[in-house]
Amino acid sequence: MEFSLGELVSRLGGELVGDPSLRVRQIATLEKARNGDLAFLANPKYRSALESSQASAFILSPKSAALTDRPSVLTPDPYLYFARAAQLFNPPKRPAPGIHPSAVVASSLPASVSVGPNAVIGEGCVIAENCVIGPGCVLGDGVALGADSLLHAGVRIYADCVLGARAIVHSGAVIGSDGFGFARDPDKRWVKIPQIGRVVIGDDVEIGANTTIDRGALDDTVIGNGVKLDNLIQVAHNVHIGDDTIMAGQSGIAGSSHVGKRLMMGGQSGISGHLSVADDVVVSAATVITKSIDKAGVYTAMLPQMPHADWIRNFAHLRRLDAMADRVRELEKQLAAKES
Repeated sequence: MEFSLGELVSRLGGELVGDPSLRVRQIATLEKARNGDLAFLANPKYRSALESSQASAFILSPKSAALTDRPSVLTPDPYLYFARAAQLFNPPKRPAPGIHPSAVVASSLPASVSVGPNAVIGEGCVIAENCVIGPGCVLGDGVALGADSLLHAGVRIYADCVLGARAIVHSGAVIGSDGFGFARDPDKRWVKIPQIGRVVIGDDVEIGANTTIDRGALDDTVIGNGVKLDNLIQVAHNVHIGDDTIMAGQSGIAGSSHVGKRLMMGGQSGISGHLSVADDVVVSAATVITKSIDKAGVYTAMLPQMPHADWIRNFAHLRRLDAMADRVRELEKQLAAKES
């Protein structure tokens, strides 16, 4: 798809510097851009890459406008503008409506829905207009899927789960599997607790490949509007995730925790069970939250990397901290006695 810079600005806004009739065909990085491409500079430290870039035009902040004499679109947030421009240049491809002959469908579907090969849709499902259900997907009985949703190949949605409009679910994701609920009997054997809640997901949610969201034990697991989940994420039973939360790969939230709106979780971070987290919290990568958080902010509990030998020496000191603390207290007592 191709646009003139004038057309781009008329759709997305921004201040155009240069020829509005110049046509660009794709978004590219500064390093890889060629003639006909539109590149962006989000961080001034990469200005040298802009100078050598072969792009025909750039997306820049007003502060960077003087860095080039080539046509530019000026905007306060070049990275956000890049994201929106990239959507224009690369609209999602959707298959034609219809049900593949190999699909097994036990519910009535709108004519606008596309169902791929070997997909299975159970009884009592409510599938809205313009949904795409990819090859090999399995939807249990009573699943509800909002309008314009896209399920990539191999998605599994268990019975009675609800997804809102414009959902994007990537391959291998499992929604509504049993939560990890067991009680221990006197013989120390585990007794399964039936998981009879649902997963209820809001609008405009994206769920990455091989991510799992467990159904509630009694109440529902709830995912708010606009939530973005990366690949390989675990959301346990009865968790509530607030609107516009984003979680990076291999992060997880344990059972019955409630997190607020706009939470940001770095890769391999975690939140323990039965906790509450306020709105606008950022959890750094590899950080584990073990206590509830009632105030917005950035929370970090990881050790920075260091050479192995340095880590060994530092850990040796850590093991002696208790003894050192006892010694300091004793010295303080002795000093206080001399001063009295």
